[in-house]
Amino acid sequence: MSTDIRPDTPTTTAHVRPQDIEKQRNPRQMALTAVTWILAIGFFFPVLWMVLTAFKQESDAATNPPTFIFAPTLQQFRDVFDAGIATPLLNSLFATIVSTILVLLLGVPAAFALSLRPVRKTKDALFFFISTKMLPIVAAIIPLYVIVGKMDMLDNIWTLVILYTAMNLPIAVWMMRSFFLEVPGELLEAASIDGASLWTSVREVILPLISPGIAATALICVIFSWNEFFFAVNMTAVNAQTMPVFLTGFMSGQGLYWAQLSAASVLAALPVVICGWIAQNKLVRGLSFGAIK
Repeated sequence: MSTDIRPDTPTTTAHVRPQDIEKQRNPRQMALTAVTWILAIGFFFPVLWMVLTAFKQESDAATNPPTFIFAPTLQQFRDVFDAGIATPLLNSLFATIVSTILVLLLGVPAAFALSLRPVRKTKDALFFFISTKMLPIVAAIIPLYVIVGKMDMLDNIWTLVILYTAMNLPIAVWMMRSFFLEVPGELLEAASIDGASLWTSVREVILPLISPGIAATALICVIFSWNEFFFAVNMTAVNAQTMPVFLTGFMSGQGLYWAQLSAASVLAALPVVICGWIAQNKLVRGLSFGAIK
């Protein structure tokens, strides 16, 4: 017994138009998307307001209600440079860049040894690294201040370099260890069979694979060092003053200089934004590279 199939019989492989898919979209997903956009705009609005205030006169920045229509000016940026922002900016750049390089030079071998080449009592070493972050900084500032003073290194930029390196190293080791754990150990075995030394294997095989993770770790260290305030305000005075300490100079007994403070804040945020923009190709992959482990 045969069964005839009519040509006009609808099949499950019928073409679905994009308009139909759009109509079938779950209203809950659309509502979630709208809420996400609202939250994103809410988080970004203070940054936008800071940038707009930087181009206002002080009289326009202090009005209540706020002034939305104004004549843009660069006077606040000129005043900030006249106030001596160059020295704190260079100090922050030097302390951040040098400490981040030191963190990577020390953290990459340590993370490699604790992942692909584990040593004895690896868990104890990892706990030691993370335990250094359990002590509040305020509890250690007095002995650190005494030690630094005895070494005659107060108001010295190298003091901040050493402190920032010690501050970021435990986090960097833990982050990069998770990235190293994503690399199959068979790659090192294959490289050793081909006659490559350990250093060659790490340089030519392992490091290119985890470069996104290294970029993400470096950016986090840059952000932590650039924004650090407590060590800088207690260990420096004039010569080694950094950007966070410099920004407090716009608070006086007469009130806040909102326009100048906003202009200085814009200049202070630019280096971190530029670093994130340069590393954006590797940053997203690096932040999720060791998520499973």
